[in-house]
Amino acid sequence: MSYPQVMFARIRPDTWGHLATAASLIVGVLVLGTAGYTILGLGLVDAAYQTIITVSTVGFREVADGDPDTAWKAYTSVLILLGAGSMLYGATSVIESIVEGRLTGQFRRYRMQRTIDDLSGHLVVCGTGRVGQAIEQFVRSVGQEIVVVDRDESRLPDDVLHVVGDATSDEVLRTAGIERAATLITALGTSVDNLYVTLSSRKMNPELFIVSRADDSEAMTKMLQVGADRALNPYEIAGSRMASLATQPNVADFVDVVVHDGDFEAKMREIRLPDGCDFVGQTIDDLTIRQDTGAVVLSVRDAASRFHTDDVTGRPFAEGDVIVAIGTDEALDRLAQRVSY
Repeated sequence: MSYPQVMFARIRPDTWGHLATAASLIVGVLVLGTAGYTILGLGLVDAAYQTIITVSTVGFREVADGDPDTAWKAYTSVLILLGAGSMLYGATSVIESIVEGRLTGQFRRYRMQRTIDDLSGHLVVCGTGRVGQAIEQFVRSVGQEIVVVDRDESRLPDDVLHVVGDATSDEVLRTAGIERAATLITALGTSVDNLYVTLSSRKMNPELFIVSRADDSEAMTKMLQVGADRALNPYEIAGSRMASLATQPNVADFVDVVVHDGDFEAKMREIRLPDGCDFVGQTIDDLTIRQDTGAVVLSVRDAASRFHTDDVTGRPFAEGDVIVAIGTDEALDRLAQRVSY
């Protein structure tokens, strides 16, 4: 955002009304002054000229021949006061708006930072390009606390917690609460920047789950080497999505609706077994999960990241398992409560 744009953005909407009033007053003074000097004996052009130099107080020589009489001096004095007052009114409105806007903005940022400082277990998104904006919108739709980081303030939504700054800076990441966050998605414009953010964030928060954007397979490998839990190429994902729509459109649409459509009755959710969970050692059939909760377990991912689907009903749960289930929000909430016993 350019400097003039920033300045205009700081002007409150009601200030434009004050400026319009000031402009109307100035035009009125110019018309009144021109008419008055015409009555005092000047031609139209000379009267307009005399009015302008009087209102602007530039101090040029008066048009009147000889020493002005008392009426001329009195009229000019009144015109100077009216013109100066109108211009002062307009200037004061603008200055007041800018100053108040700055103070309001500083107070808003202070309150936002206080809120961020109180967060724990939130998600940090670095970058608000097209990929970052899509991520931010989806995360908000599922109700998770989110903090967005970008150096361009004009791209940051006002209704989302955010930090203005360079995400590759450790101080900016700390300001976003990276040390208390649960998840980081770094979707900056270059793989180099994403690599740097991944490396720094992993050092600051060893327990952080990191998803990094990468532009090619080599960058994906490096992201995983420096600490990313997942590395994704958005172009490959888009290509796979388009291929799925072309070859299996109904399957692709169903998955998309279940995962992304907040209005669809069925949802998919992952639920991690906590330490000491009584599910361990028992099977889905033993626990009668569907009958008791209404949720359907589609698969279970074990601690070695293997998915169990074919044997999901007969395999005993183990420490570190993550359940992938489908059902209504209420059914999934019941399952989550059952797991947490």
